[in-house]
Parts: sequence; structure tokens; C-alpha cells
Amino acid sequence: MSIGNFPKAAGKPNLAVNIGGLRMKNPVTVASGTFGFGPEYAPYLDLNGLGAIVVKGITLLPRAGNTTPRLVETPAGVLNSIGLQNPGVERFIAEALPFLADFDLPVIVNMAGDTAQDYARLAEKLSRTPGVSALEVNISCPNVKKGGLQFGSDPASAAEVTRLVKESTQLPVIIKLSPNVTSIVAVAEKVAESGADALSLINTLLGMAIDIRTRRPVLGNILGGLSGPAVKPVALRAVWQVRQAVKLPIIGMGGITSATDAIEFLLAGATAVAVGSANFVNPRATMEVLEGIERYMLENCFHDISEISGLAHTQNTI
Repeated sequence: MSIGNFPKAAGKPNLAVNIGGLRMKNPVTVASGTFGFGPEYAPYLDLNGLGAIVVKGITLLPRAGNTTPRLVETPAGVLNSIGLQNPGVERFIAEALPFLADFDLPVIVNMAGDTAQDYARLAEKLSRTPGVSALEVNISCPNVKKGGLQFGSDPASAAEVTRLVKESTQLPVIIKLSPNVTSIVAVAEKVAESGADALSLINTLLGMAIDIRTRRPVLGNILGGLSGPAVKPVALRAVWQVRQAVKLPIIGMGGITSATDAIEFLLAGATAVAVGSANFVNPRATMEVLEGIERYMLENCFHDISEISGLAHTQNTI
């Protein structure tokens, strides 16, 4: 993975990053919904190796999720229609969060709601909970007060949620942006103006699959979110464009399966990266990505991870 004839860096490079006030010892985390609450992957890797953990999405009340089938494999990806199945915030705090207290890593709680006020109430509740380090706000959710229009597809709605969450917490607020919009930059600019501390991008792309034998949609909910390697070029483009427009830390995600993928996101402007669907096929994908990033830095004489972030915007030749 070495580029050019640079001498190898001496000593261990600095991998620590700051995501809007959240300090991570390295830039590798996981995408919400692909890593459960942590115990599911603990047999396969030391969770302490992660820069942070982003838990499965939480809502105020328990949700049973969508009807089955909920998952279908696609070429170079997977469609999911889980429907935010989760135990609700009270059971998450009482039953899931204590497990993570034994590990030396920040806990980022992904949260979702049906109304802007739901987000504010969740933020207030989680802010009073020991062990929660930051909030990742999933705005790819239907706003029940606006006919089901996603918060993230309307810059004004996205800004309202951001403002209410910021007013309800002192924790770092990371807004997770949807790619299912006309301009992801316009949404990013609005949530930045409303006080977001950082951004996660991208969430899944809306898609579907049809079974030609039954002549019916495969997913019980008909539509689902596409993730995996197929979405990587779209995600990379989004990170590049948002980095040019908004000066906030970005957690880049979408189709990262290797260190090479992750480094592309860093070069495009991400401060950190999240591994998602790759965890399903390789439970140690995060550690392999982290090891590859460190190896790349040593081979190419980078001493600090910040030297890589956004470098493709300023470096035309090597």
C-alpha cells in the first residue's frame, strides 16, 4: 500500500481523532445497526481496539420492527428493512449499556424518532445516563407530523431536529445524513448552522428487490436500505462534497470493507470511518481496517492521522 519512495515513519503514528468534542483513540468505529450492542461481536475481537462503538438505533419506546423478510442479498451489497427494532431507551439503559461499561471505548448512541420532540426527549434522557459519550442522530426517519416525509430529506426539518437535540444535551451531537436527497450538501449546511458538532455519512440508499418466481417484492416492507460495496462510490462522493462545503468532522461510511476503502474516505475528507455491512461477513473487519491504516501511515511517512484527512483536496501529485 506504499505510495512513492517515502521513507518509513519512525515510531508508532498518532491515530487519535476528535469528532466534535468526542475523543477517539483511533479513527475506526462501526455503523449503527451492524454491530448490535457489542456482545454479539465480543467473541471475535477485543472491543477495546475500536475507536468507539455506535450501538443499534434506539427509540423512546420499544419497536418490533418491520414484517419479514427483512434482509436480501444483492450484487455487491445487502438490502435491509429492519424497521428500527429495538428494546426502547429504558431497557437499553438498564440491560444493554452496562455491558459496555467494562470496555475502554466511547459509546455513541444512535437515536431515532417519529417527531422532532421525540429526538429532544431521547437526547435529554441519554444525556443524564452515565456511559453515553455522544449522540448520533438518525434523521432518515419518517416525520409522522408531516405525512411520513423523512426528516433528512428536508433541510428545514433536519435543522429543527438538530436544534432541539442541541438544546437538550451537552454531549457531542453527530447528525447522520441520508443520501436519498436532491442535495446532501444543502442538508449538511443547514444542520451545521443549527449547531451540529459532527456528521455521519452516508446512511443507506433506498432500494428494492423482486422475486421473479412469486412476482412480488422480496422484502416484507417492499423497500429497504442498500448498503455494502455497491454504495461506496456514492458515499465517497458525498464525503468529498460535504467536506468542501462544511467545516465539521465527518465519520465516513458506506461500503468500507478494507483499509484501502477507509483510506479513500479519509483522503476525501473524513476524520473517522465506520465499518458496516462488512461486519456481517468478517467479524474482524474493523481490526483489519485499523491495522491497514496504521501500516499505510508507516509506509508513507505519515506521523498523524490528521495529515491524511482531506489530503486529496489539496494534493494533486505525489
